[in-house]
Amino acid sequence: MKAVGYLQTGPINRADALIDFEAEKPVPSGHDLLVKIAAISVNPVDTKIRQRRAPQNSTPAILGWDAAGEVVTVGEAASGFAVGDKVWYAGDVGRSGTNAEFHLVDERIVGQAPKTLSSSAAAALPLTTLTAYEMLFDRLNITDAVAGGNNTLLIIGGAGGVGSMVIQLARALSDVTVIATASRPETRSWAKDLGAHHVINHANPLGPQIDELGIGSVDFVYSTTHSHHYCEQVAHFMTPQGRFGLIDDPETFNIMPFKQKAISIHWEFMFTRAMFNTADIARQGAILNEVANLIDVGAIRSTVAETFGSINAANLMKAHALLESGRSKGKIVLEGF
Repeated sequence: MKAVGYLQTGPINRADALIDFEAEKPVPSGHDLLVKIAAISVNPVDTKIRQRRAPQNSTPAILGWDAAGEVVTVGEAASGFAVGDKVWYAGDVGRSGTNAEFHLVDERIVGQAPKTLSSSAAAALPLTTLTAYEMLFDRLNITDAVAGGNNTLLIIGGAGGVGSMVIQLARALSDVTVIATASRPETRSWAKDLGAHHVINHANPLGPQIDELGIGSVDFVYSTTHSHHYCEQVAHFMTPQGRFGLIDDPETFNIMPFKQKAISIHWEFMFTRAMFNTADIARQGAILNEVANLIDVGAIRSTVAETFGSINAANLMKAHALLESGRSKGKIVLEGF
């Protein structure tokens, strides 16, 4: 089968940062499904692993943790899907990725694909959907009000792939007031179009902008980027006993500004359930099915912003470079081989 991978870590501007190659078609067993990949999207985790995690042998390592496709074979213990089912999922960061014609995935983290989206539009969503949903409802629990609060959610990095889904899921599944941050005219417009009640500029001090909104304190903060830069700022305007969540990888993170207000800190890592085979691993499949229904009734839309053509090394290198520039909005997708 055709696949795209890398043989050594390093920057994306090397000619061989990603390469096209032929790999053996995998065979499913246990709970695995073998999926024929129709479309993929690219996420920051792809670029981080390409830069940091060397392949374990002489075979290129295959990246990619978002896919839409069709089930072609099932393992002997798989019971939730049949050959021909159209599926979407984000995979397991500990296994080979989706940048290949065929891919093995545990059925428990797979959902039935939305019926109203194309493969490319669907592939844009699983990883960011799960990252957004799990933080909002499994970690921050935004439907459980903070005593004395104002039912408010601040999303730092509201125009990125995750932020785009946080806005939509918060609006669709709760009644919180959504404040998103974005710094450029096009990203500010994007966040507003997705449903943010207010958009402020994270390039400027946040406190004065929150004050200008006249909404009082902020109960929940979902930080997608540069969290270490914002913890002291947000501690000043967060509601006592509020909840702060982050998904990025700061080298250091000082939680002391949150102590006096007893603000709780929550980490979200979408791959935890699959990596550790948690008792509730099947919740990811359930979340994807719930969101597919929301999409099919028009409550959620795809966050595709860039389509980079077919799945090959050259196009994936362009996608990695754009993500690493920090100037992307929404999601980058590729379709077909």
